[in-house]
Amino acid sequence: MYPLECVSSAGPLCHLACKDLNTELKRYFGARAVQGDQRPRQRNRQYHRSTWMTSPKDSWPRFSRPGISMTLLQSKDGIQFFTFEHGRDYQQVQFKFLDAVESMDPNNIVALLQLNPYHIDSLLQLSDVCRIQEDQEMARDLIERAMYSFECAFHPLFSLTSGTSRLDYLRPENRAFYLALYKHMMFLEKRGCPRTALEYCKLILSLDPDSDPLCMLLLIDFLTLRSREYQSLLQLHQDWEEHRNLSQLPNFAFSTALCHFHLSQQEDVDPEESDKERHKADQLLQNALIMFPGVLIPLLDLCTVQPDPTVTSHAFFGPKSQIGQPPALAELTALYVGRTHTLWREAAVMLWLEESVKEVLRRVDAKDPLVEDCQNNITSSLCFRRKQRYQSAPRNIHRHVLLSEIKEATSSLPLEVTSQPVMGFDPLPPLDSVMSYTRPERQHVGATNESTLSLFFRSLLPNFNFQEDDMEVARAGQELNQEVNRLMVAMRDMLANIRFQEPPREDNPYRDEEEWD
Repeated sequence: MYPLECVSSAGPLCHLACKDLNTELKRYFGARAVQGDQRPRQRNRQYHRSTWMTSPKDSWPRFSRPGISMTLLQSKDGIQFFTFEHGRDYQQVQFKFLDAVESMDPNNIVALLQLNPYHIDSLLQLSDVCRIQEDQEMARDLIERAMYSFECAFHPLFSLTSGTSRLDYLRPENRAFYLALYKHMMFLEKRGCPRTALEYCKLILSLDPDSDPLCMLLLIDFLTLRSREYQSLLQLHQDWEEHRNLSQLPNFAFSTALCHFHLSQQEDVDPEESDKERHKADQLLQNALIMFPGVLIPLLDLCTVQPDPTVTSHAFFGPKSQIGQPPALAELTALYVGRTHTLWREAAVMLWLEESVKEVLRRVDAKDPLVEDCQNNITSSLCFRRKQRYQSAPRNIHRHVLLSEIKEATSSLPLEVTSQPVMGFDPLPPLDSVMSYTRPERQHVGATNESTLSLFFRSLLPNFNFQEDDMEVARAGQELNQEVNRLMVAMRDMLANIRFQEPPREDNPYRDEEEWD
């Protein structure tokens, strides 16, 4: 077990309240810009219970418990293991959702959400559709509504901040919570709130730090660098290196070097400490380039920097360094470059990279022992057997790449992943899932032979039908656009016209029958 305090030297998660998101937005964009969307609306005012992750909106449908609850399974060594559970009525709605996905009629999902406005998987699925249609506001709103539904189901002992609450990803009922947190985190990052996004990243990691089902260790370094929490990332690397071998991941090998470089550039650091940090940064970056030479050229390409001919013509950084990468390493490399290339575009950082590359080439030509060890696949404290370790990536890495939607990484996914259907509401489910209930058997008309792209679109738009021949490709693209537009119109109409019968007003409008202390 790894305590959450290992994730950050800043302490446990304690910055998840919505007010902290608003604080970060105000810091970057000003109070007036943030408060403009928060003017109180007295008409049709609703009373929602207080929550930490999201602020309920008056425009949302009146909340009624959708049938999700949380149970404490066991407590062991100070760690509490929880699971979400679906009531019998919610199970029936879930079956209808799965039928709607397969019905080839997007109106069925819209109708299902109209009757069950807080059904989690429907909210996640339609959020993806909105995002594809570039309606970011509605996409974000649907995710927040899903998170609110989850938080209202929390067990009294479940804690977002202690780092001792666990959720098993093997249970399907828990996976939607992971996905909702991930999608919310990415919306925060894109809105320019990396610090708040980092706290959600640490929360997701704390739910199952051993298995790390969404591979947050491949993302946490990027968010930490964007938040300028350099010491926090170095502390994480130090605490987890012995157990998780973080230096063998390209993202940590390069990001820790980048942390030391930025620390050396801070104005409030004395010259001696600055020189020490710069020397450490040089050493780590050179080691990273030696261990992962396939990172350099793709990184420079995305930074729109033309490398020196002495670099591209050298065998160490030339095409062989990328072609010769094991499949899993190529996937990790593409993921890191596609995600973090913007962090390397600064003039000072690029100059430092150029100097390090020249020094690495000098060491290569001088037959430096570290270079020889890496090329000969001899295990040492800094190198490892790349061919043996990176032949195939585990399923959680593939899942992370799919969720990242980074084209450089998704194009490097192996055939066994791209040739199977990937559903947006449950991408690459674990092969050893723990099922608490099963879907009733349904009659299937017959097997189909659909492409991966077709199955992907069908996971978002069940009515989409992708034909394989050239004549039908253009028609399929038009059909996709029509289906998206039709679904978006139906969604907006549904969300604008939902009306619920008001229950009798209680003396205490904030009272919750199952409210816990």
